[in-house]
Amino acid sequence: MSDRWVAVLSGGLSHERDVSLRSGRRLSAALRSAGVTVEEWDADSELLSRLGAHRPDAVVVALHGGEGENGAVQAVLEMRGVPFVGTDSRSCRRAWDKPSAKAEIAAAGLTTPDWIVLPHSTFRSLGAQAVLDGMVERLGLPLMLKPDQGGSALGARVVRTAEELPAAMVGVLAYGDAVLVERFVEGTEVAVGVIDTEKGPIALPAVEIDPTGGVYDYTARYTAGLTTFHTPARLPETQAAEVGELAVAAHRLLGLRDVSRTDAVVGADGRVHFLEVNVSPGLTETSLLPMAIEAADRSFGTVFAELIERAIARS
Repeated sequence: MSDRWVAVLSGGLSHERDVSLRSGRRLSAALRSAGVTVEEWDADSELLSRLGAHRPDAVVVALHGGEGENGAVQAVLEMRGVPFVGTDSRSCRRAWDKPSAKAEIAAAGLTTPDWIVLPHSTFRSLGAQAVLDGMVERLGLPLMLKPDQGGSALGARVVRTAEELPAAMVGVLAYGDAVLVERFVEGTEVAVGVIDTEKGPIALPAVEIDPTGGVYDYTARYTAGLTTFHTPARLPETQAAEVGELAVAAHRLLGLRDVSRTDAVVGADGRVHFLEVNVSPGLTETSLLPMAIEAADRSFGTVFAELIERAIARS
């Protein structure tokens, strides 16, 4: 691998810029330890000129949110013919829109919590209170509210009473133009990483998430000590197998590539529910994918070095 040099693309201008920079730094260090020559590039207006003047063997996309996950940056890399680790632009767009991804999952016969998607304009045109009352009547309580696009749980809120709804809705719409309202499933929350191999996609050990405050929000995700993680998840063998199968099924159904992470919850009745999928999982010190790779007795840097070779080979 010493003759390869790659650009790790991080930063950008999304709400998740700081997290992306942390992911990029950690990934770069891991790749260097695996013998790869690495440059860290910000996803800014200089990107195209950099690609033209100093084309890397491959790019690893470590961007979170916005252009890094909605397919925009991937489309630019495809346009320039640059190999990159990660999902192609079309499938990024499929996964980025949470309601569309849930609809595909449900259509395939997999379980996902019932949901409604409402644009901001609906509350203005039909009356906010009437719409909120209708949501509760349709889905009941408690509810999970989150932007229909985006990551890192920015704006996400669990609402247990009708009185909490108006403020929660305002918080969600600060991060997007539409809100995804799901029936909240009480249970064990898990994240399952998937990586592509020569034999196809495989699930890594599930990571069980136990946030101190009860909700795995942005603060709980990226502040050390606010969440306890169990890897592998403390699940019966059959349920551990089911969450792995769900993650691989989502990876395949949505056309994802190289690496992904599926978030799911195992309800009190043992049923496994798909929540959402991430095409560019966090790689920070508190992120779940590196934990899962380590639990699988694999090296974080080596796994991504192998994915780089796959990206170069398919180009």
